[in-house]
Amino acid sequence: MKIFLSAIIFISLGLMGCQLAGDKKKILPLDTMKVIMWDMLKADEWYIRETVKDSTLKNKNENIRLYEQVFAIHGITRNQFYASYKYYESHPAEFKVLIDSVETSSNRIRNNLFNKYPGQSK
Repeated sequence: MKIFLSAIIFISLGLMGCQLAGDKKKILPLDTMKVIMWDMLKADEWYIRETVKDSTLKNKNENIRLYEQVFAIHGITRNQFYASYKYYESHPAEFKVLIDSVETSSNRIRNNLFNKYPGQSK
């Protein structure tokens, strides 16, 4: 009986491990997520700036349309993005790397813009 119970537990753990490995294959890689999140942040920024000028955009769900455009540009679905985001969110070490890489990219772009016009005052 102990052998049978041990075999069941071992098989169950093996199947759960396979399922987790399968879930890992479905998530978007870190470098891809970084670029997609950067584009989504830019879309959000545009949306916020435009809704200050034209509040009717809030009623039209313009932000959802922008997100769908970002997904289409990167060739992914909404479900792929949100499943990947949930994965990274539930793995704090990987989520920190993702957020840090988005911030680093942002700082690099901002510094390049400021260095492009050295005679300008900041």
